[in-house]
Amino acid sequence: MTRARAAALAVATLALLCSLRAGAAEQRPVVIVLSWDGTRFDYPERVPLRALARMARDGARAERLTPVLPSSTFPNHVSLATGTWPDRHGIIENAFTDRQGRRFEYGNDASWLEAEPLWAAAERQGVRAAVFFWVGSESDWRGRGASLRIRPFDSGVPEAKKVEQILAWLDLPADARPGLIMSWWHGCDGVGHAQGPDSPAIGAQLQAQDHELERLFAGLDARGAWGHTTVIVASDHGMARIAGVVDPQRALDAAGIAARSEYSGGEAQVYLRDPARSDDALRALATVDGLEAYANSRLPERFRSFFPGRSGDLTLLAHPPKMFGHSGAGERLREWWAWLRGSSIGAHGFDPALPEMGAIFYALGRGVPHGAQLGEVRAIDVAPTAAALLGIAPPAQSEGRALFSDRLEQ
Repeated sequence: MTRARAAALAVATLALLCSLRAGAAEQRPVVIVLSWDGTRFDYPERVPLRALARMARDGARAERLTPVLPSSTFPNHVSLATGTWPDRHGIIENAFTDRQGRRFEYGNDASWLEAEPLWAAAERQGVRAAVFFWVGSESDWRGRGASLRIRPFDSGVPEAKKVEQILAWLDLPADARPGLIMSWWHGCDGVGHAQGPDSPAIGAQLQAQDHELERLFAGLDARGAWGHTTVIVASDHGMARIAGVVDPQRALDAAGIAARSEYSGGEAQVYLRDPARSDDALRALATVDGLEAYANSRLPERFRSFFPGRSGDLTLLAHPPKMFGHSGAGERLREWWAWLRGSSIGAHGFDPALPEMGAIFYALGRGVPHGAQLGEVRAIDVAPTAAALLGIAPPAQSEGRALFSDRLEQ
């Protein structure tokens, strides 16, 4: 063999090895987790939805996803990402003031999270992560964050732009491409709040979301990516129809009990100036129709929502169609206007066990059985499921179960 031919063979061999390594890298698992805010478990039955129908037919669909208490956006997005309950991750409501006077209000600062989020767990284990809006993703969590992240949060960004960015991330060179991608989508939350869960506008909004999901699937089809890609679509909570408010603060004031309340739709935290008056407060609240009240020291275990230093002395739950609020002329005007328009409003935050609070869960792609009909899936099951699909350990404080793990072990 001549020296020239030997050199050419060496170059060809090196090129082949590089190609094989690149091919192997391209086959590393990719998991895309999408949150469709406020999309109730039964909404998909109302209108034709080609992308979600494909997920149910060729992948898996849960009967319902059960949120954590309160069944609100911020606590549940953190539970979806950490695999644990608010009593461990610390985000007890969309907005609250802790015992030291620090205010959390629809925040994205990861320092408030007391449990490791999925993107930090992935990065810790050598899997690059990309996040296009998710609670707590904008700053590093204890020194570690997603390699790729879009910030600051902007509710005006359309899903079309998110789809374009996700596909662009997948087109990055192998050493820069994320294995985990997470993104918040509008879902049906805004429409549900403004017009109620029974509005025909729910169907139109859901079809618009489904259209963008179909565009994402088309991009995955064109890239031949399904052999190593899994897509999970979940939501954080459902929605209940609201007709009026229940005002616990009025009862506490009438009983001479100094307290402040933090409302989150169907759930409230009550902070007593004198915690020794807890039983007095419970007696005063027992006279109010449409709510149940618990001392946080005796909160039912299934709620897992009490976080010392942040939670109040009492947890209150409203009964739909009532939500927590301040009764008065403004509330009566809002009810009159809704009646005049022949519409209603919607809210969430209620007991997660209520049917109206059920959310959605779909999965499609690598590691997901064909046509699987799942029963109940919990919000805390999403993070460990995504981790198992990536072949990594779940977030450090995760307590959920990994779906499809038996299939991945085969």
